[in-house]
Amino acid sequence: MFDAFIQGLLIIFEWQTFLVMLLGIFLGFWVGLLPGLGGSTTLALMLPFIYKMTPVEAFAFLLGMHSVVATTGDITSVLFGVPGEGTTAATILDGHAMAKKGSAGRALGAALMSSLVGALIGALALALSIPVVRPLVLTFGSPELFMLAIVGIAFISSLSGQGGRALLRGFLAGLLGILFAMVGEDPQAGIQRFTFGQLYLWGGLDLVPVLVGLFAIPEIVDLAVRGTSIAGELPEGKLGKGVWEGVKDTFRHFWLTVRCSLIGTFIGIIPGLGGGVAQWISYGHAVQSARSAEERSGFGKGDVRGVLGPGAANNSKEGGALIPTIAFGVPGSSAMAILLGAFFLQGIMPGPDMLDKYLILTFSMVWTLVVANIITVAASLLFLNQLAKLTLIRGSILIPFILFLAFIGSYTSNNHLGDLIVFLFFGLLGYLMVRCHWPRAPLVLGFVLGKIAENNFYISTIRYGTSWLRRPVVLILMILTLVVIGYPFIRSRKRAVAAGAVT
Repeated sequence: MFDAFIQGLLIIFEWQTFLVMLLGIFLGFWVGLLPGLGGSTTLALMLPFIYKMTPVEAFAFLLGMHSVVATTGDITSVLFGVPGEGTTAATILDGHAMAKKGSAGRALGAALMSSLVGALIGALALALSIPVVRPLVLTFGSPELFMLAIVGIAFISSLSGQGGRALLRGFLAGLLGILFAMVGEDPQAGIQRFTFGQLYLWGGLDLVPVLVGLFAIPEIVDLAVRGTSIAGELPEGKLGKGVWEGVKDTFRHFWLTVRCSLIGTFIGIIPGLGGGVAQWISYGHAVQSARSAEERSGFGKGDVRGVLGPGAANNSKEGGALIPTIAFGVPGSSAMAILLGAFFLQGIMPGPDMLDKYLILTFSMVWTLVVANIITVAASLLFLNQLAKLTLIRGSILIPFILFLAFIGSYTSNNHLGDLIVFLFFGLLGYLMVRCHWPRAPLVLGFVLGKIAENNFYISTIRYGTSWLRRPVVLILMILTLVVIGYPFIRSRKRAVAAGAVT
């Protein structure tokens, strides 16, 4: 196995393989910067080009491209407040807030370095866990997936801010998100819900136009009203100094970065959850890790930990999602489902052969994740000064460009006019929520997890009746849910008692 590990590294540095990997990295870099296009779409478009490649070249090309999309998607999220990827929306909350304060360089440095740490941990998990992952994957059936979704929804209590009214608004926003997730076909009865007779809504609302509208339109309106650049004015000192501060932040909060990377890896391993879930749960964990009310109140207003957590999880999930794909042929995400097609095009069957006959190929995938992210982060750090200066361009020049990207990104999700209507509707909703001081993060969390929770609850009750409530992993996740919900209340109660003792 050690020989295969070393050969997997050497084989990706053969000139043909390395060149196609660089080509994939180049494509992935720009795909990540463009809102809405998405790594999955690009993977599907690139599949026809791998027919003449060897398996090592094919997966170096595809994984080199896909593994960097989330990294560069964070750049668009930080600079413009528009999610470069549907899975990078959580980075906007604090990353774009930092950019508005003139700290775009620091936010980008933190996002890139945490992404690199996350990618390394995800690749390490892939290398270590392939031989032993079978029991973990088989442990998670529909009841466990339902409870994992409930744990994620419970993080709404962490994302809602301080005070009873803020918490109530957070839960109401989360319920609204779950309601939007119900649009489309009922998985039980097969009837249409909230479709208003529109064929476009039969398949439900797409994540990309929802997220782009919810976050892009309020920022565009705010930029137009202020009449200044995104950052308002030049920050003090050189931007490069801010970039290295962001890099240092990753190591100042290293254990938070590692924990969020492990969360992303774990969620990536479980088929059907996806990167959006990993980012939002990691963001919720970052908020809960704050020691005081003052620290927690800083999230959403430019706390660098709100960039580190989602950034780390977004990349570590790729290594995790590859584990069930390679070991069992069970894709861990939509992108991995497309990658599964690449296995068949190359005449390779995922499963035990990947740990024996194709072991060198398996380790070459691990090294591709590592090398591609190192190259991307190094290249991005070289150009961050120039990228960060985009936040200093006058708003009247940037607004048409951002609006154009937002419309194109929304439309390309389904190539349907309905995507643009959804984009505008959620843009208006997002603007009203910002004006009325309602949190948007709980709505997104409810929307992302609502469909997962509903489908798995339906399968669990049909398959197991009520007996699934007594399954060991379900009971553990129930306890975790109570801890996640109760922790903010216990902590606020302790602060109140301590404040009373002081007075």
